[in-house]
Amino acid sequence: MGEKDSFIIIMPAYNESDCIEKVVNSWMEVVNKHPGSEMMVLNDGSKDDTEEKLAKLDKKYQQLIVVNKKNQGHGPTIMRGYKAAAKSEHGWVFQTDSDDQFKPVNFEDLWKIRYQSDFILGHRQNRQDALHRIIISKMIHFTVLLLYGVSIKDVNIPYRLMKREYLARLLKVYKKDVFAPNIFYSIIAAKDGLDFLDIPITHEERKTGNVSIVRFSLIKACMRGFVELLRFRINLNGYIRKINR
Repeated sequence: MGEKDSFIIIMPAYNESDCIEKVVNSWMEVVNKHPGSEMMVLNDGSKDDTEEKLAKLDKKYQQLIVVNKKNQGHGPTIMRGYKAAAKSEHGWVFQTDSDDQFKPVNFEDLWKIRYQSDFILGHRQNRQDALHRIIISKMIHFTVLLLYGVSIKDVNIPYRLMKREYLARLLKVYKKDVFAPNIFYSIIAAKDGLDFLDIPITHEERKTGNVSIVRFSLIKACMRGFVELLRFRINLNGYIRKINR
């Protein structure tokens, strides 16, 4: 497969009718500045008008790919996008979210240093989330540090640029039921010796839509995540060997 010096953006969406047009339009401006690049928006069974608005955007942009799927959750939706991206001819895969908290303004900061690492992460400056979400994020950070011996500034950040070939290798340890695959792929990349470069990015308060996982449900999801982190630690060395075969 001939690999292009272009990228595909992977963006999950769930009940983002209030902002999806704004978000897609703003990111398509970035796509249009890079010939041959594309964006894939995966609608995770939204119950509002997200699907209808994406259909209009799909007609507007040739470089936009819209996938409508049954609701499975954020993690499985990202994984479906990653699997599709890994089969593309693009050299790079960029993942971000559709909630309008992450802006295109910082994308070029990652893109211009793409040859320095196969796995580049942003990290949120002045994170604009509810206190309980910030606390849980810090708990995950320290759990990863304790279990894996690596300090990753923003381990689950949905603002990451990955070389397509490296993502394809990470997908060798794909598990469809993992709650937060970005966390595990960040850990594998860190233990594999990659330099994330840790680019500071702008993070804004969520002004539209509803957070898909809130309070009690978020706590339950995080408990599941902690259990997954423990299980993942047991098999980590095998995962590293698998991606490097």
